[in-house]
Amino acid sequence: MSYWMGSLLAVAAGFVLDLMFGDPNSAYHPICLIGYLIAWMEKQTRRLFPKTEKGERLAGAVCALLVVLVSTGGPVLLLVLSYRVAFWLGVAVEAVLCFFVLAAKTLKKESMNVGLALQTGGSAEERLQAGRKAVARIVGRDTQKLSEKGVIKAAVETVAENYSDGVAAPLLFLILGGGAAGFFYKSINTMDSMLGYKNEKYRNFGWFPAHLDDVANYLPARLAALFLIAAAAVCGQDARGAWKIFKRDRYKHASPNSAQTEAVAAGALHVQLAGDAWYFGELHKKPFIGDDLRQIEIEDIGRINRMMYVAAVLALLVFGGLKVAVLAAVGIL
Repeated sequence: MSYWMGSLLAVAAGFVLDLMFGDPNSAYHPICLIGYLIAWMEKQTRRLFPKTEKGERLAGAVCALLVVLVSTGGPVLLLVLSYRVAFWLGVAVEAVLCFFVLAAKTLKKESMNVGLALQTGGSAEERLQAGRKAVARIVGRDTQKLSEKGVIKAAVETVAENYSDGVAAPLLFLILGGGAAGFFYKSINTMDSMLGYKNEKYRNFGWFPAHLDDVANYLPARLAALFLIAAAAVCGQDARGAWKIFKRDRYKHASPNSAQTEAVAAGALHVQLAGDAWYFGELHKKPFIGDDLRQIEIEDIGRINRMMYVAAVLALLVFGGLKVAVLAAVGIL
């Protein structure tokens, strides 16, 4: 069996492991380690360049390149050593690496916890406070003032958006280049989540990491949206409405990628997403995505998660099938 087929088996195994177990809650999770690396590298590179717009942008670019190099180089070295020891050891190690970069189970668990918090025990105000606390675990916005509908909307948006960068995009990179390519992608995506803010501290330093993330996610975000539309049809949601809102509203976001899957979710569920949001005490004006055909409800969290799971399986089958076809065509199956 060729290395490429072994790598493909590792991706499939990692996918199954993620659906079974989800992300381990540990400070030593590899993605957490990348986060520590980013924070340390930020401090070091800021010291090297002047506190000017050009200097901070250069520091951010150097930081990003070094983080990507280290985050990708480590898995490459580990895989080379593992495969040299034994083929199946390499497959096993690569499967674990793939498992670490996928987040479908954890995304579902954390978002469903939001709905559970809004429904379980106490007064209406206590349930709302619990829902705000639960959704704060998975969103970057301020949640203290969110209404119940706002909490539900934030959970639905998070599942839709993070299906792209937590499942579909990592799968594409894993299929293309194995476990190391998955870490290449996650290092870029993690930098964007830590450095990509448009505030005074990161407007310049985070410019390069944010644009690098835009490039890395450009194709995956659009493919993810198409898989989510297909999943809407499979799950009994409005696939035609998803396509309509996708075409109309997929660029209603500061990022060229973030609204792609959100637009699909809004159209499939007949709800309105996005709109103004608070970040670090500052109000950010944002357009709405979708039509307000009905009020969003707790059950929509379950609906978007079912769509997300079906879309994840579709992504694995399509990307994996295309890779097998290419390997067969070039004679290295």
